[in-house]
Amino acid sequence: MTALGFLYPGHSAEDDYPRIEQLLGSDIRVDVVHTDIGVDAHRVDALREMGAPERLAAGCAALRMSGAEAVVWACTSGSFVYGYEGAHDQIRALARTAGLPASSTSFAFAHAAREVGATKVAVAATYPDDVAQLFVDFLAAAGVEVLSVRGAGIITAAEVGAWGLDETLALARSADHPDADALLLPDTALHTASHIPTLEKELGKPILTANQVTVWEALRLADRRVNAPQLGTLFTREPIVQVQ
Repeated sequence: MTALGFLYPGHSAEDDYPRIEQLLGSDIRVDVVHTDIGVDAHRVDALREMGAPERLAAGCAALRMSGAEAVVWACTSGSFVYGYEGAHDQIRALARTAGLPASSTSFAFAHAAREVGATKVAVAATYPDDVAQLFVDFLAAAGVEVLSVRGAGIITAAEVGAWGLDETLALARSADHPDADALLLPDTALHTASHIPTLEKELGKPILTANQVTVWEALRLADRRVNAPQLGTLFTREPIVQVQ
C-alpha cells in the first residue's frame, strides 16, 4: 500500500480525489486534509494568505498520522502566486514541517508537462487575467512556453466547483492553440477527474488538469508509477506498476 497525502484548500472539487483513487485501480490510498481557505477569492493577496506556512503546517499533523509517504499542496494559485523561487521556498518549508517529500500543484504541472513531452502549451484558466498571467510566468521560469492563455475571470473557488463538462470544454477550446503540445487546466477547484478522456478526444492532445497532476506528482515523489488510461495520457507513460 502506498499512501499519498494532500493538503486541499477548503471544499470545491475534493471529490476528484476519491474518484482518482478509484481509477488508479491498485494499492494506492489517497488521503485529503482540508486547510483553511480564508477569503475565497482569486486575488493575489488572498491567495498568498491561503498558501501561508502556518495554514499548511496546520494540516501536516493529520497527514503524518495517516501514514502518508509524500505530501502535495493541492493548490495551483496558492503556490505560483509566490513566484517560482517563492513556490520553492513554500514546498521546502512544507517538507520540513511534514517530515516528508513535498511538492505543490504548480510544480506538478511543470513536471507533468515534461513527462508528456510538452514544451509548448496552452492554458485554460478559470482565474482572472492577472492571476492567469502569474501562472504563465511560473511556467516560463520552469522552461515551459505558453502559446496561448484564456482566463475565465471567476473570482471564487465555489463558483468554479459548480462547473461541469460543458463549461470546462468550452474554456479549453477557447484557450487551445494548434501548436500547443498539451493544454493545461490549472484550478484544483475545477472538477476534471471524470472528464479527461473526453477532453483529450475533443482537443486531440494531452490534457493536464490540476487534481490529475497533483496525484501524479505525489506518486512521483513516492516512486510509484501507475497505468490508468482513464486519467489521460499522463498516466500511460512507461508504467512500472500496471493496473490489475
